[in-house]
Amino acid sequence: MAILKNGINIANEVNNSNGRNSDILKDLIKSNISLFRIVRVLDIVLDENHPKFKDVGEWNGIGTIYFEDINNGEKTLTFAYPFNPQIKYYPLINEIVLLVSIPSKFISSTRYIKPDYYYFSSTGIWNHPHHNAYPNITEYDKLTKNQKDDYKDVDPGEGDVYVRRIEDTPTEINLNYTKYPNPSQDTFQEKSNIHPILSFAGDTIYEGRWGQSLRFGSTAKSKSTISNNWSDAGKNGNPITILRNGQPTTTSDEGWIPITENIKNDLSSLYLTSYQKIPFSIANENFFSTNTPPTTPAQYASPQIILNSDRIVLNAKSDSILISGQTSVYISSNKSINLEAEQLYIDSTDIRLGSKIANQAVLKGDDTVELLKRLITEVTNLSTALKTIQIWPGGVSSPDPTIGPVAKIAESNLELILFQIDSIKSNFVKTS
Repeated sequence: MAILKNGINIANEVNNSNGRNSDILKDLIKSNISLFRIVRVLDIVLDENHPKFKDVGEWNGIGTIYFEDINNGEKTLTFAYPFNPQIKYYPLINEIVLLVSIPSKFISSTRYIKPDYYYFSSTGIWNHPHHNAYPNITEYDKLTKNQKDDYKDVDPGEGDVYVRRIEDTPTEINLNYTKYPNPSQDTFQEKSNIHPILSFAGDTIYEGRWGQSLRFGSTAKSKSTISNNWSDAGKNGNPITILRNGQPTTTSDEGWIPITENIKNDLSSLYLTSYQKIPFSIANENFFSTNTPPTTPAQYASPQIILNSDRIVLNAKSDSILISGQTSVYISSNKSINLEAEQLYIDSTDIRLGSKIANQAVLKGDDTVELLKRLITEVTNLSTALKTIQIWPGGVSSPDPTIGPVAKIAESNLELILFQIDSIKSNFVKTS
């Protein structure tokens, strides 16, 4: 606020001094605002290890570039800030950006109003999301053979239409730094198999440099040889949103040929559909546990959300995860389903275990144990009585040698069973 207030005060002083100074200030502001420059990026400050980190304002200067004029190659110590700090799309080294200059935020009444430069995102020299580097080479004939192989004239004799088509990696273009070496920024590795996403009429698409994309598109029954796989159903114009992270690992090295999203082979995908059919199958579509199987994702042609990846993790940091369905919630696995919780509740009037047609009732544990106790007690009493039964051989009484010993053993076993009967009840599972 101090800088802004100081600048406003000085501007007011100049305006109030006399008409001539006021005209000078207005001319300077007008000339600076209208000044655009096309430059080549020589370096960019991305972290605190950059040699110019303090010169550009430390953390407030992240994204600041050093540059040279694209026409004459003039190198300066001037730098430029990102024009839009809310959207970070920083250029690579040797990419081309457009600068605009405005009067400096550090205004002084005693010196020339120095302009500050701000740059827009990279210019699409090669119209490719991976990079659009354009090194300082003024004549094609001066390129090495390997470099020449990366540039093709697709319209020879009709205007020399050169395009960049990389068939080998790495190339000789420096995409990390040229002016101030900084090993902590030396991380960008050029790839030949990064393909752009093909757009259809009316689409809005955002693409990253590594095969990520966000498409705000629609059903588009295109006649192109590069078609999409979500437009077999529905009508042209039905909205669809596709978030994709990582293209298929089987894509060709002809990275200049566009592709479209493929939910089966892209590394991770999120589809928000309206009236499309998405050619996608879940890992288990047997639906053995239900009498009314749901429509498979591939056959469903109404709004749905599909999330697909090698692994999906849902985690609520401080509250709950709620999964609810008007008709059913289907959870399946080709191997196992594991539930772990301090407390696990199932509230239903019809629970079937083992099969959807299971018809055997589950016993109530406490009631069953009480009935067994009563039964064991009565049998024990019977054993006790049988233990003393007598026989009368020759008219003289004596213990029955057959029933007595058996009754005695039964009495002992029944007493042990009665002592242990409560242990058969689960400490965790309860039923009603």
